[in-house]
Amino acid sequence: MQNIVIIGGGYGGLRAIEHLYKREDFHITLIDKNPFHYMQTEAYGYIAGRFDISDIAIDLQSFIQGLSGNISFVQDEALHIDKDSKEVVCKKSRVAYDYMIVAVGAQTNFFSFIKGLQEHTKGVKSIQRAFEFRQAFEQRISAKLHKQEFKRDGDLKIAVAGAGLSGVEIAAEMAYTLQHFRKILPHESQEVEISLIDAAPTILPGMDPYIIEKTEKRLDDLKVKIYTNAFISQIGNRDIEFKDGKTLSFDFIIFTAGIKGADFVENMDAPKNRIHQVMTDETLRVCQNSAIFAIGDCAEIKDASGKLLPPTAQVAEKSAAYVAKSIIKLVEGEHVAPFDVKIDGVFVALGGKYAIGTLYEKIKVEGYLAYLLKKVITRFYRFGLELKVNAGYKKRKFK
Repeated sequence: MQNIVIIGGGYGGLRAIEHLYKREDFHITLIDKNPFHYMQTEAYGYIAGRFDISDIAIDLQSFIQGLSGNISFVQDEALHIDKDSKEVVCKKSRVAYDYMIVAVGAQTNFFSFIKGLQEHTKGVKSIQRAFEFRQAFEQRISAKLHKQEFKRDGDLKIAVAGAGLSGVEIAAEMAYTLQHFRKILPHESQEVEISLIDAAPTILPGMDPYIIEKTEKRLDDLKVKIYTNAFISQIGNRDIEFKDGKTLSFDFIIFTAGIKGADFVENMDAPKNRIHQVMTDETLRVCQNSAIFAIGDCAEIKDASGKLLPPTAQVAEKSAAYVAKSIIKLVEGEHVAPFDVKIDGVFVALGGKYAIGTLYEKIKVEGYLAYLLKKVITRFYRFGLELKVNAGYKKRKFK
């Protein structure tokens, strides 16, 4: 019996389980400090109040119990790896492994060169942070509707620092929500302002120019103010100070401008890049010929040409599928080919039933059609999880 340990119940971790659990000669252990899988790609809709908590959280114990096979869930915080004993050391337990998949994801990178960043901002890498932002957003909108003032001038100013995928989607969804208030109470809601800030020369840096152009137009239609080439030097209690001396006031701020590897990766005896992601070889192993693999946001992952891949759910799932198949090949004594992947498509949700996207780097879609395609992809992923969760819930209920 081979003991396969997966650390992290995110997109990559769950996808790896789905590719491994049917093997009768494997015992799989999933370790996560949280009892749920957080669908972070849907956080934009949750923060703006369009989605419920059930739309972004999946119970891991029910998911595990919905699978047949030798599989268990350990709710514990993994601390480090004991290579001598081949065990994962957790806060409350130790778990032995023959093969390990590190899929612990990433955390917000609060850059030390920006004064006041960590003290006055929060990221959205955890479900608790998303919940706090949703509460803050709804409370302030409610106050505006009741003509209560949060600031001296009565305005509500929301700043989103970081114009990557997460920042853009959050800003767009909040702006779209505010459009409805403008129709109902135009005077009060006109005082609400959303700013999207990035140090890069454009929003969505590195993405297809088509997506960037169309997204800028959509954000302009939604009255989102875009600040590019905007280098933040300091963040105070209610003001952002830029390196050029200009300032921008805010009521509350969301920081989505950077990630770094999770704390578990910090404790790994392995090479890491400048943002503390573990560096892997061409087969996504942490050390050549080792039994430890790393996937998803916690790892620096490249395609066959050496191009760095973005830390997205799609890359996490594709790397998980590859590693799962690689472990099976290793157990069966077969050769493992280098990791190679093609990005199927990129979609950006831009408020309501509107999105922008590309498929296979050739097909360009926008508007309602792009929204439907993104929704189908998300729904297909969630449907697969829900089938297992429902089966697991029934098993627990009738035990």
